This record gives sequence, structure tokens and C-alpha cells, in this order.
Amino acid sequence: MSKLLRIIDKSLAFFENTLIIVLVAVMVLMSFLQVILRNFDAGLLWADIFLRHLVLWVGFIGASLATRDEKHISIDALSRLVPERSLPYVKLVVDAVTLFICVVLANAGYMFLGYEIEANTILFNDIPAWPFQLIIPLGFALIAFRFFLKILERLNLIFGSATS
Repeated sequence: MSKLLRIIDKSLAFFENTLIIVLVAVMVLMSFLQVILRNFDAGLLWADIFLRHLVLWVGFIGASLATRDEKHISIDALSRLVPERSLPYVKLVVDAVTLFICVVLANAGYMFLGYEIEANTILFNDIPAWPFQLIIPLGFALIAFRFFLKILERLNLIFGSATS
């Protein structure tokens, strides 16, 4: 992987980690506030919807970070069946297929977002839903980018070690 891509990857990971910390802090504080207010028969009507959307953001950003560190959910039955020397090639193919699926899902999320904008869906208090749903195509695009970087790493390992 080139130096520029490493810098982009590390910068993106720093931004994602920071964003997750901020979002989780907001979620905890908002949830705590809701519990306190409900004890006084009050509450913020929009808070539950807002919190659900924040969970979606944290989930997608966390999935991107998990993909970066190869800690995402994976089915490794195939890796137990193939010989050790074939494993880098199998992982390369699996990553490529996963990248393709993430791109398809990012495109579907982008289309969904377009429909939400066109329909002018309101989330709460005249606030449109689409900024909160932006994480769907963005999240899949981030995960796809992470798999792209993994593919470059694997290609470097496969062909870099073959020339040594």
C-alpha cells in the first residue's frame, strides 16, 4: 500500500474513532437525560428517534473500523479447508467479492437517500430524515474503501513476496 493511502487510512481511522467517541457520549448523555426527565413525567419527544439514528451511525462507523483491523464478522470455513499456501489468494477473492457487495449496497443506499430527499421525509420537528440516513451509503462506501485497502495489502504481500 502506498504511503499516501496509509496516511489516508490512518487519518480516516482517527476521524472515525473521534466521531464514535462523540456520538457515544451524546447517546449516553441523551439517554440519561431522557431517564431523568421521564421521572418528572416529561421528556424529549424526538430523543428516541434521534438515538436510534445515532446507533446506526455508530454501527456503520464501527463496522468500518472493524474492517480496517480485520475484526469484522467473517465466516472462515473456507480458510480451514484450503491449504495454508492458498490462503492469501482465497482471502483476496473473498475481499474482492465483499468489496463488490459493499459497492452495490452503497449504491442502493444512495438511491434510497435520493428517494428520501425527493419525498421530503421528516424525522422530527421539521428536520429532514436524509442527513441522518446519509450514513447508509457513506457507511457502505467506507467499508468498501477498507476492503479496497485490504486488497492492495494482500496484492502487495502476494506479488511483493513472489519477487523477493
